[in-house]
Amino acid sequence: MALGMTHQIGSRAGTPFPVETGTTNSSETTATLSAASVWKSPANSLRCRVQKPEIVDALSPPVSPCRSPVLGSTRADLSVACRAFATEIEVETARSPAPVREYREEGAQVKGQGEKGVPVYVMMPLDSVTMNNTVNRKKAMNASLQALKSAGVEGIMMDVWWGLVERDEPGAYNWGGYAELLEMAKKHGLKVQAVMSFHQCGGNVGDSVTIPLPKWAGEEIEKDPDLAYTDQWGKRNNEYLSLGVDTLPVLKGRSPVQCYSDFMRAFRDNFKDLLGDTIVEIQVGMGPAGELRYPSYPESNGTWKFPGIGAFQCYDKYMLSSLKAAAEAAGKPKWGSTGPTDAGHYNNWPEDTSFFRKEGGGWNGTYGEFFLGWYSQMLLDHGERILMSAKSIFENSGVKISVKVAGIHWHYGTRSHAPELTAGYYNTRFRDGYLPIAQMLARHGAIFNFTCIEMRDHEQPQDALCAPEKLVKQVALATQKAQVPLAGENALPRYDDTAHEQILQTASLNIEGNSEGREMCAFTYLRMSPHLFQPENWRKFVGFVKKMKEGKDAHRCLEQVEREAEHFVHVTQPLVQEAAVALMH
Repeated sequence: MALGMTHQIGSRAGTPFPVETGTTNSSETTATLSAASVWKSPANSLRCRVQKPEIVDALSPPVSPCRSPVLGSTRADLSVACRAFATEIEVETARSPAPVREYREEGAQVKGQGEKGVPVYVMMPLDSVTMNNTVNRKKAMNASLQALKSAGVEGIMMDVWWGLVERDEPGAYNWGGYAELLEMAKKHGLKVQAVMSFHQCGGNVGDSVTIPLPKWAGEEIEKDPDLAYTDQWGKRNNEYLSLGVDTLPVLKGRSPVQCYSDFMRAFRDNFKDLLGDTIVEIQVGMGPAGELRYPSYPESNGTWKFPGIGAFQCYDKYMLSSLKAAAEAAGKPKWGSTGPTDAGHYNNWPEDTSFFRKEGGGWNGTYGEFFLGWYSQMLLDHGERILMSAKSIFENSGVKISVKVAGIHWHYGTRSHAPELTAGYYNTRFRDGYLPIAQMLARHGAIFNFTCIEMRDHEQPQDALCAPEKLVKQVALATQKAQVPLAGENALPRYDDTAHEQILQTASLNIEGNSEGREMCAFTYLRMSPHLFQPENWRKFVGFVKKMKEGKDAHRCLEQVEREAEHFVHVTQPLVQEAAVALMH
């Protein structure tokens, strides 16, 4: 999971999302959305062992309330690795890079001869570069990258932290650790997805380190707390600067968008020799956790817990000023003084609130349509503003631009989709909130990167009407309609066959109307860690990578591929042993 400032008052009706006509056991069942009805069953040849289970509407015993189960994982046996580490296994450094496939130019185009399968990238540890701008655990990093390349991985994804590179002074960039890390990737023949991380690290699911915003930006927030997102109770969130100040010169004479643009331009100029060759994608951070959304469900200090609905983040003075102008333009000045006051608290459920309840909820009334239209449009404007800048900076450099969108799957089966609304996605039972995002990305030739690809509906607590599969299907349909490439990530670490099979099925994009062989353009695996290099996890991962590269038309089952992958597992064993131990320290 782990979302601009000129407001636009366009049409707020949105695109209706049709409802199925099938009989259901409950008016709130997650099976009522039309995306489910047009999702094809995977080809029979794709699996030889497990058939996709039918979706069951009845309640299933919830697992850990906010985590997917890690099925079939094994306990690490590090004794061999420790002995290997003690004898200081030498890492082979002179390897000839293998020919590497490029991204498909358009995710919706027919693939050319030999162009099949989905390239797999692996997300690097959050602290790959230290606060002193050096590569962290260099020996482990080198062994890990070589092991990944040997396993057939296409490349890696790395966060390029604004709070590290431009930490001390505006315009003073220290690329030290990143230059070294990129050279390591190049040496091993790995491609790189570089994330322009303009958010704080810490406070979200999976955050193991804390990397704040640049010191000088933090100083400005201390002077003017309204630069931070604010909820209706006055609680500030410093993860990412409020989009309400996108174009205002509040950061020592520059606007946030200018700061982001200058950072991307400096990155381009510093690594111009690697662009299009080693660096193949720039993912532009647009909110907390790098996602295009509001920080509506912050985990820090226990503010939010899964599966709470979250809270609107529009109460800093700059956002309220825009809301006031929008209300006046709509001829409803009274609507501009504040956001909804009956939308509950972070950990409420939809039916606990007057605004989100299914019968007579404010979300479906005239005021609700006005507010949610403004709130979501502000987010779209923010994304458009930054994408325009990124596109102009990296034009003709040979890299793709991508944007990450959060997979907010809890309470998806309700009418209001409250957690999506508070995050800025105007998606309800009667309105498709992801098509406008896909269309915005399509205008700039950007990739739509989506999370929770590994999750299955029945793994999630059904009392919260979680439906990650149906959500992913809706997003796939939106990207198909907008003709924008779709890439994916797993939201939580998973090493089991069940998750791998779900990713394989989802990446094949078996949906109605997909007659051109469209697949995901890339998949990024969360995350490189000691757990990935445990022997059993590594064996399954190597087989998974091989199957992803073969693509949707492969006629061999996963077990057969895993048997063939045993050779690669054996070859990489010394590297994996070294990486597993070194990453522990």
